[in-house]
Amino acid sequence: MNVYDPLRDYLKAQTLSEFVLSFEQIEQIIDAALPRAAQRASWWETLRSPQEKMPQREACLEAGYLATRQADAKSVKFKRMPARR
Repeated sequence: MNVYDPLRDYLKAQTLSEFVLSFEQIEQIIDAALPRAAQRASWWETLRSPQEKMPQREACLEAGYLATRQADAKSVKFKRMPARR
């Protein structure tokens, strides 16, 4: 089991197409502290470096969401990916 599996499951259960979670909320969901690297936008960017497998990115993508760290460096916007045909 990956530490970000609870985040994936949380995202899968969402009905909103777009929403923001604070780092604190994400830490509650995963029941662990986020690493310092989470403050960097590139750590969250799901479309950046797709060949570089990172568990937090994989969790978001598996749930059907794109993640973008917000300018405050303390929260992340999750946006549902368009349905694939």
